[in-house]
Amino acid sequence: MENLNYLGKKIKEGGKMKVSVGISSRHLHVTKEHLEILFGKDFELEVERPINQIGQFASKSFVTLKSEKGIIEHVRILGPTRPYTQIEISKTDAYKLKIDPPVRMSGDVKGSQPITLIGPKGTLELKEGCIIADRHIHMLPKQALMYGFTDDEEVMVKVPGEKACIMDCVKIRVADNSYFEMHIDNDDANANLIKNGDLLTIIKKDFTSK
Repeated sequence: MENLNYLGKKIKEGGKMKVSVGISSRHLHVTKEHLEILFGKDFELEVERPINQIGQFASKSFVTLKSEKGIIEHVRILGPTRPYTQIEISKTDAYKLKIDPPVRMSGDVKGSQPITLIGPKGTLELKEGCIIADRHIHMLPKQALMYGFTDDEEVMVKVPGEKACIMDCVKIRVADNSYFEMHIDNDDANANLIKNGDLLTIIKKDFTSK
């Protein structure tokens, strides 16, 4: 296996670099305050299983999403709690709910789609918080430095196979405790026959114009 220094040299010279894929089903992140409204005072999320991003997990707790014209049940909460509440759905989910959430990066919920959350102990009518998550690649600061990437940089990603394509507008997300992985939603995955763990090729945009 190639080491980080060699991979960094290759990508800076216009070479190819692979990234594995994690497919995100609909889910939500919640604040401690909102969690207690939905599940009761002093409620704590329990771990169902860890996910690749360090310190995060799929919890055993689920809520129902409700709009004026639609409903989706059994939507999982990811833990731990966050400083903001955010619901991530696909465009297909949005059609079912008959809503039009914006495509946003995680954490960018200001002015996003209103939605209602229904838990076993309470209901929460959010004025904003529902988004379609933008496709992105997580990496550590040291990986970004070695590979020659910057936070919020846009790259393209080549998908092989029977439904081969080039995915554009893929954002690099640089943060501590990141796990090197590309995240897409079910719509992107299904359209291009992508499975969890598939290896795709990162293409730096500055090399495509040369």
